[in-house]
Amino acid sequence: MRIPLGARTHAGTSALLVVLTVVACLLVAGLPRTMQASFDEALRRSLSGAEAVRADLTVAGAPVLPAGELHSRAQFEGGDLHWRRLLPAALRPLIGSGGHISAKTHRTPVNETGDIRSFVNLGWLSDADRRVQWVRGRAPGAPSTMRYGGQTIPVIEVGVVAEAVTRMGLDVGRTRLLGESVHTAVKIVGVFEPRDPADRAWSHDADLLHVTRVLPADAPEELHITALMPDEGLGALANKARTLTYHWVLPLDGRAASALDVPAVEAAVAEFQRQVDVQGTGATSYRLVTGLPQLLAGFLAVLSSAQTVMYLVLGGLFAVGLGVIVLGVRLLTDRMERTLALARARGASLRQVVSAGAALTALTVGPAALAGYALSFLLPGPVLPVVHLGPAAVAVVAVGFAAARLVLTHRAPLREHRADLVAARPSARRVTVEALVVVLALAGAYLLRARGPSGTAQQDPFLLLIPVALTVAAALVTLRCYPYPLRLLVRLAARGRAAVPFLGLTRAARERSAGALPVLILLPALSLSVFAAVVHDGISTTQRLASWQKVGAPIKLTSVGNLPAAAVERVRRAPGVEQVALALTGRVQIGETGEWPYAVAVDLAQWRRVNEGAPISLPTLSGSTSALLSPALGGRGAFELRWLSPVRLTSQGVIDAVPGFYSSGQFLLVPWEVLPWPAANALLIKGDIPPAELARLVPSATVETQEAALAAIQADPLTGTVRTTMVVVTVALGAYALVAIVLSLVAGAAGRARSVALLRTLGLSDREARRLTLLELLPVVLVTAPVGVALGMGLPAALGPGVDMSAFAGGLPVADHTPGLLRPVALAAGLGLCAVLGAYVHTTMTRRRKLDAALRVGDP
Repeated sequence: MRIPLGARTHAGTSALLVVLTVVACLLVAGLPRTMQASFDEALRRSLSGAEAVRADLTVAGAPVLPAGELHSRAQFEGGDLHWRRLLPAALRPLIGSGGHISAKTHRTPVNETGDIRSFVNLGWLSDADRRVQWVRGRAPGAPSTMRYGGQTIPVIEVGVVAEAVTRMGLDVGRTRLLGESVHTAVKIVGVFEPRDPADRAWSHDADLLHVTRVLPADAPEELHITALMPDEGLGALANKARTLTYHWVLPLDGRAASALDVPAVEAAVAEFQRQVDVQGTGATSYRLVTGLPQLLAGFLAVLSSAQTVMYLVLGGLFAVGLGVIVLGVRLLTDRMERTLALARARGASLRQVVSAGAALTALTVGPAALAGYALSFLLPGPVLPVVHLGPAAVAVVAVGFAAARLVLTHRAPLREHRADLVAARPSARRVTVEALVVVLALAGAYLLRARGPSGTAQQDPFLLLIPVALTVAAALVTLRCYPYPLRLLVRLAARGRAAVPFLGLTRAARERSAGALPVLILLPALSLSVFAAVVHDGISTTQRLASWQKVGAPIKLTSVGNLPAAAVERVRRAPGVEQVALALTGRVQIGETGEWPYAVAVDLAQWRRVNEGAPISLPTLSGSTSALLSPALGGRGAFELRWLSPVRLTSQGVIDAVPGFYSSGQFLLVPWEVLPWPAANALLIKGDIPPAELARLVPSATVETQEAALAAIQADPLTGTVRTTMVVVTVALGAYALVAIVLSLVAGAAGRARSVALLRTLGLSDREARRLTLLELLPVVLVTAPVGVALGMGLPAALGPGVDMSAFAGGLPVADHTPGLLRPVALAAGLGLCAVLGAYVHTTMTRRRKLDAALRVGDP
C-alpha cells in the first residue's frame, strides 16, 4: 500500500483526525502552561501584597557585651554584606538590592512620674534621609553631653512625629531624661513625617510613625514612641540596659518568585536560619525574623486545592480527547480495512499490513501533534514537562492503537469475523474484575467523605484517583446494563405492526459492541463537564455570599470616631440613597469576668430593609435586653455590659459572625435600644450612589461596597484561573461529547447507508429512513447522557469534604453544590440534537444513492 495514495483516498477522515489531534495537543500542552503562569502570578501577588515585616528576611542582633556593639554606619554596612553572602542560592534571586538597617532601643522609660508612663525609644535608620522629611525644626545633629547626678551623660538629638508631640508632649526644643539605672538624655530638635506613608518598608518601623498605647493588667497606662536619631548618635548608643537591638532587613522581591521553586525556597529559608544562628558569638546573638515560611505554607495549601481540582478536570479532558482521537483512528482503520484485507489476501505479511496502516496514521497524527505543540508556545507560562510529554503521548497512543487494531483484524488472511452479535457471555474473570472496580470506587468515595481534607499541602493521590475510579465504575455498569433495556425495547417493538422501530432497535442491539468506545468517551465527557459547571457555579455563588459577609450591606460607611448627626443626615438626603441603618461598634467590658470583647449595636429591623434580597440572613434578637455572643465568649446567662453606660443583658444564644463586622474572636451583637443616646460610627446603606460621593460627604470615613468586595475576590489570579479553567473544560468536553456522537455516526455510515438503500427498494420512505437512523443512534445517547449527568452532579458532593475551595471563594467553604438544571439539560439536549441532525444529514446523503447500485454492492 502506498502511503501518499492512502492519504489522498482517506483525505476526509485524515483531515478530521488532524483537527482533533491539533486541538487535543494544544489543550494538553497549553492549558498547563497557562495554569502554571497563574500560579506564579498568584504567588507574586501574595508576597508583594503581604506586609514587608512578614515577607522580608530580617536578621536581628542583640549585643551582649560591649565588644559586640556597633557604633558606625560602616560596621552596619559590613554586616549587611556578610548576611547577603550567606544567602543560599535559591534565595538570592528573591532578595532585592535595597533594604535598610536599623538600631533601636525598646522599653526605654522617660525618667519622670505621672499617671501615664512614657517610653521614648531611640531609633536609627540607615535610609532615613530618603524616607523622611522634616516639617518643623531641623534634622538631628551630633550629640553633646550634660551633667546629671554627678555623672556626664550623652545628650542625643532626635526627631519625632507630630502625633508624639500632641499625645506625649515631646515638643521641639524640649529635653527628656531617659532610663532608670543607666541614664541618657534626648533633645527633640525636629518633627518629621514619612515621604511615602505607603512605602512597604514602614511596616518594619511603624513604631517611629505612631504612638502605641499599652494597657497592662496591673500597671498604669503606657505610651510608647521611637525617636529618630542621626548617624552621629550611634557612637553614644550603648547596651548597658540590655535594651538595644540591631536589624538588617533583606527585602523580598516577590516579582521574581515562581510557584515551582517554593519547596526550594522553603528549604533555603531554613538553611539561612541555621546559618544565622551559628553566627552568634559570646558578644552578640543573632536570629532570623521572618514570616516567609508561613506565607509560603499558606500559599501551598491554596495551591494544592487549585492543582487538585484543575489536574482532575484537565486529566479528564486529556483522557476524553485521547479517546476521541482513538475513535477517529478506528474510523480511519475501518476505512482502510478492505484495502489492507485485499493486500493480506494477496500475500502481504502481517508486518507489512500493520506497518502500512500505522505509517498512514503516523503521517496524519505526527505533524498535527507537532502543530498543536508549536501553537501551545503562543500561550504564556513556563514550559513544564507535560508540555513535551502530552503531545508525544497523543501521537504514540494514536499510532499504537492503530497498530494493535490492525494486528487483531488482519491476523489471518480474509479472516471472517462478526461484531454484530446481540449478546456475548463475558468470562468469570472479567466479571470479577469489573465488580472489584465498582466496589473499590464506592469504598474509596465513602472513605474520602469520612476522611475529609488531607490536611497537607502536597498533592493527594487518593483524591485524584477516586473520581477516575467512580467514572470507570459508572462506565462499566452502564456497558454491562446497556443490553437489558435495549432487549426489552426490541421485544416490545417486535409486537407492534410498524417495522421501523423493530429494525432500528435491532440494528442498535447488533452494533452494541461497536458502541462501547463511544460510551466510554461520552460518560467521562458528560460527567466532567457537568462537574466543572457545578463547581464553577458553586464557587461563583459562594464568592457572592462572601462579599456580602465581608461588607454586610450594599454599601458600608465606617468612621474611627462617632459620626456627627449632620453627617448622617447628609448621607440620608443624598440622591440615590434609599435606606440607611445606623450601627455603633466599640470595645466593651463584661463586668463579671473583666473580658474586653467587641460589641455591635445596630438597628436590626432597618438593617433587614437595607439587605432585602441579599443572600445573607441576619440574626434576630427577641428583646431590647438580649444579646448574641460569639463562640469565643461561650454561653452564659445574664451579665453586665459596660459601654456608654452599664446595662444588664441576657444571652440569647451564639452567633458565628456579624456580617460586615466580626467573624472571629470575642464579639457580641446587641440591639440598638441598649444605647443610652443615639451614636453611630458605621452606616449600612442601600442605594445607587457612587462611593466617591459618600467619601465627599463624609471625608473622614471609609466606604466599602459589596460589588467592590466581590470584584476583589474574583480578581485573585488563582480564583480567576480556576473559574476560567472550569468554563474552558466545560465547553471543550461538551464539544468532545458531540464529536464522539458524530464519529460514532460516521463509523457506521457505510453499512447504515447500504441497509437504508436496500430497505428503500422495499418501499422505505425518507421519513421512515430518518426514524430508522435515529432509533439506531438514540440508545447510546439516552443511556449514557443521564448516567453522565448524574455522575457529574454527584462528584462535587463526593469530593466536597476532600477539596477545600474556600480560598477561591473569599474564605467561605464552598458547600452549596446545588446545580442549576440549565447546563446539564443543555449538554444532554445538545447530544440528542446532534444525533437528530446526524440522522437527517445521513438520510439526505443516502438519498442520492441509486437503488440499483445498492442491490449490486455489498454482501449478499
